[in-house]
Amino acid sequence: MKRKPDIARLLKPSMRLYFIVLIIFFLITLMYDYRPAVAELLILAVMLLYTRIMNRLQKNEVLSYIHSSAYSTQDASTNSFLNMPLPMVIFGLNDGKVLWSNDSFLEITGDRKHMFEVDITDIIPGFTRKWLAEGRSVAPELVSLKDRNYRVYGSVFRMEGKQSSRGYNYWGVVYFVDVTEYERIVKEYYASRPVVAVIMLDNYDELIKNLNEAAKSALLAEIDNRISQWCLPAKGYLTRFERDRYIFVFEERYLQAYIEERFSLLDKVRLLQNSSGTAATLSIGIGRDAATLEEGFQYAMLGIDMALSRGGDQAVIKNRLNFEFYGGFSVAVEKRTKVKSRVMATAIGELLDDASNVLIMGHKYADLDSVGAAAALCCIARKKGKTARVIIDAEANVAKQVISKLQRLREYENVFISADEAMLIADGKTLLIVVDTNRPDQVESEELLMSCNKLAVIDHHRRAAEYISNAALNFHEPYASSTSELAAELLQYLVESSDILKAEAEAVLAGIVLDTKSFTIRTGSRTFEAAAFLRRAGSDTAEVKKLFQTDLAGAVKKYAIIQSAKLYREGIAIAVGKGHEDRIIAAQAADELLNIAGITASFVIYGASDTVILSARSIGLINVQLILEKLGGGGNKATAGVQIKNKTTEEVLAELKAAIDEYLAASHHKEKEPY
Repeated sequence: MKRKPDIARLLKPSMRLYFIVLIIFFLITLMYDYRPAVAELLILAVMLLYTRIMNRLQKNEVLSYIHSSAYSTQDASTNSFLNMPLPMVIFGLNDGKVLWSNDSFLEITGDRKHMFEVDITDIIPGFTRKWLAEGRSVAPELVSLKDRNYRVYGSVFRMEGKQSSRGYNYWGVVYFVDVTEYERIVKEYYASRPVVAVIMLDNYDELIKNLNEAAKSALLAEIDNRISQWCLPAKGYLTRFERDRYIFVFEERYLQAYIEERFSLLDKVRLLQNSSGTAATLSIGIGRDAATLEEGFQYAMLGIDMALSRGGDQAVIKNRLNFEFYGGFSVAVEKRTKVKSRVMATAIGELLDDASNVLIMGHKYADLDSVGAAAALCCIARKKGKTARVIIDAEANVAKQVISKLQRLREYENVFISADEAMLIADGKTLLIVVDTNRPDQVESEELLMSCNKLAVIDHHRRAAEYISNAALNFHEPYASSTSELAAELLQYLVESSDILKAEAEAVLAGIVLDTKSFTIRTGSRTFEAAAFLRRAGSDTAEVKKLFQTDLAGAVKKYAIIQSAKLYREGIAIAVGKGHEDRIIAAQAADELLNIAGITASFVIYGASDTVILSARSIGLINVQLILEKLGGGGNKATAGVQIKNKTTEEVLAELKAAIDEYLAASHHKEKEPY
């Protein structure tokens, strides 16, 4: 192995450099006058002799120390220090100059003679002495020499009694253990670990509906073929274990290729349609890094559950620590049934019967959807003979009008309480119902969440990687327009229309109106059924409309935000508010931007005390939740938000643009596809 020291290293102070300079001066002097040149030559000879003697003394000092260390103990295992079979080198800890090395070290470096006064980094490029100086005995990185990998061990020793001739007495001694084969085995072990994937046809029933036997067989056969062809390169085991589910077991070494192609099977299957134009979609759950195959299958099923809870048509990788998401760009098709709502209504009724206290908690900075769902649950609890209490921050919320209206009712006296008050009344049989969020870091009080043993979650947002996983009841429907819609369905099964207070019905309807943008986005037949039920229960749409009104000053601020908006990429508008903006006004500005022709997604960035808040809206195929997830936020396809601390609006704007670019690149412009 040839050493190629760079110019900077050649210019480092060394005796060799000094002698070269002196020889140059001698030659220049000789050209003019031989008498001073002779004197210089004598001085040069004396210095050379002195240097050789001192180097020999210095080497002898270290060798003497090695001898004394090797033979000062009766332990035979340490007696072989000089003849150690492991490659070994000694160098100055301060300057890295090699003082001594054994024959084994010369063999692995390819040198035929002993090295002396050579910088160890010339011999081993990239080698560092820092870990020795820090007192560690193992180098943090492997060293590669002549296609072999070595783990480097070492220590620092000090010559006792007197200083060395170099002026200091601390030296580093390191030795090299060949771990090439071990590293190969380790890499092969991790590359060959089994990965379990469950592939599920999301809309099996919708695809085969109204198809004759021949058409159904042809469509399913083509789906089978595309799945088989996609799995073929991994040389794994693929089989169907249910009518709409496949299991695929393959080695870890092939997973990265699937990740890099972003699970193209999703796109290939989506091109298939039945006679009515319904496109086939898949969800893929992948379990990796599991201790057993059984655990890997459980991870894969958790990945499938997560994919379905986020709308399907995506791949989710689950390992021991977290989830990774790929896909999810297409429009989710509603797959809800009234059967599930009826089952959930029965289950939550039983939980209420067994509870000593009922606490209802939404997300931080509660909105109309959160409060509306809480009002519906208060009504259900009252029907069950329980008094429910709603945990809310009296100042940090955007539903003050609704809360004030409810508080004037006798039934809502002392219902709205703080998290501290809730902690005082909670006991072992308290039921805590979390509404309008499934993330533990977004609830009003994480301490209360951890304190309660019995939990229920009712939410419509797409599930994030971190979610409340220990709930006794989880009514999670990402296809619903709002949590208030889900709460209205529970009302239909658990109470009579006459049991619902007018203000409660209006609060629930206001939540639906908010999240559907007055029934313009994310609405289905179930949304209008819930609204009709609330209308029969006494809600007044004119009163609901008043809850969304702003004063003249607020309207001026809203349009000032809209005026600052700029287009970024096609159909995407970004507005940055100046100073601290009101949360409601900023959200309304984001909604209003969607009324402008050509804009399909809007983002509003504004400051609030020490936090930068970002509100996002969409009416097209752009999924704003996937974009804001990259910034730590959440929501659903049409409405999302995030709060970012300790950053400026300029920094958040730059991160948002990067997230939009990454989303559009990953989606391959799927937002323009007709399905």
